[in-house]
Amino acid sequence: MPHLTAPADARRTAGGEQLGFGVPGYAHPLLAPAEWAELARPGTPLHWAVLNIADGPGSRPDPHCLEAAGRLRNARERALHGEAPDDTVRASGGRLLGHLDLAWGERPFEELIADARSFIDWYRIGGFYLARCPAERAELPAVRRLTGTLHALLAESDSADDGGRLVLGLGTHPHPGYAEAADQLVTFRGPWTDYRWSQVAEWTADYPPERFAHFVHGVPRTHLEEAMRIARWQGAGTIFFTDRNLRNDRDERSGQSDPFAALPSYWDEIVSRIGPGISE
Repeated sequence: MPHLTAPADARRTAGGEQLGFGVPGYAHPLLAPAEWAELARPGTPLHWAVLNIADGPGSRPDPHCLEAAGRLRNARERALHGEAPDDTVRASGGRLLGHLDLAWGERPFEELIADARSFIDWYRIGGFYLARCPAERAELPAVRRLTGTLHALLAESDSADDGGRLVLGLGTHPHPGYAEAADQLVTFRGPWTDYRWSQVAEWTADYPPERFAHFVHGVPRTHLEEAMRIARWQGAGTIFFTDRNLRNDRDERSGQSDPFAALPSYWDEIVSRIGPGISE
């Protein structure tokens, strides 16, 4: 059993709270059609998925991405307005988030806002994933300025219900002030060999599981249950686990080496372990 430091409030979630998927960003829909189709399949417990064309929205609307975005948006509408959803968490359906690369705080504010406007205008996204987000206290005011502006843009659009959703792609536990800068924090992104011995920051006990996400690659099928137990114990409500590895699973068609760019081999099994989403 891994050595963990878990907040007391996380322990109350260890009995089977409603986990769901966050997808950091699949390959282009032409290269990963099965992956994008799975996101819109009824019953998939999807919280959100990231659309990333070229480290952002690209230079012009992509027809294949427009189609994939439309399918996911329609699936969300069916989930929201379906009859007798299984529970309120899954009833929200999956949001599509636009990928904004903060480059650890190096990208100019104006460039990020321009990309955000393109995502909203072209793809009618329901929020943003702020990749490579800095985690230090010194960068917090700039991140707060950005997230405040993004929330305002989403509130003005007709594509984001409930004011949209902002997720900080940190990959580690940041300064506690970041918890108030966005709706959700990715506090782990890395290999299973690190995750199984990971520890959680004590300040996370002040927040519910839906405020945290964990992305883990290289998780063997035989350790799925253990990985899910760690996520629950550490108080993460959104996960993406895959058996793909950073160095060994290069996609020959696209040159992609991102282990999260495709479905894990045990996708159906992990969906069944979490449980069905909205039944139609």
